[in-house]
Amino acid sequence: MISTNLHKGHLLVADPSLTGDLSFNRSVVLLADYNNEGSVGFILNKPLKYTIQDLIPEINANFKIYNGGPVEQDNLYFIHNIPELIPDSIEISSGIYWGGDFESTKDLINEGKINKNNIRFFLGYTGWDAQQLENEMQSNSWIISENSYRNKIIAKSPTHFWKEKILELGGDYLIWSNAPENPLLN
Repeated sequence: MISTNLHKGHLLVADPSLTGDLSFNRSVVLLADYNNEGSVGFILNKPLKYTIQDLIPEINANFKIYNGGPVEQDNLYFIHNIPELIPDSIEISSGIYWGGDFESTKDLINEGKINKNNIRFFLGYTGWDAQQLENEMQSNSWIISENSYRNKIIAKSPTHFWKEKILELGGDYLIWSNAPENPLLN
């Protein structure tokens, strides 16, 4: 469902016109925070070639790492759906939480109490200064969508996520669903 008001927990679907933007072309972003000072989100559908064990060898798991966005790409962030296990988590919405005690998280992963359907890791995040996201909305860079997946979005496959969201929009967007990622390859 398309929404017209921004709220944390919403999904931002990159408009097909963002083809020239390497960071956001065909992105689906979870809006993790939204207020008068700015906004923060994580790109949900851009997996990197790394696993969590590649970055933190003491974690015995092969969970994928995602490109969360172009800001602070040397920092690791995570969202999850298990606040009862991870202390100090911040609720985004609909049972999705951001961060928490990382030492506890490492231990819980190694003990097999957290699996890939519970947590998603990101290098970097997407950030907007005050009014920047609103300006991008006015220039039709993003389409606001309700998060109908709720806390199960963490397990959502990134492979065709953008295309699925575009197909849901219907109308003039349908033609974009099968267009090549790089129009020059057409």
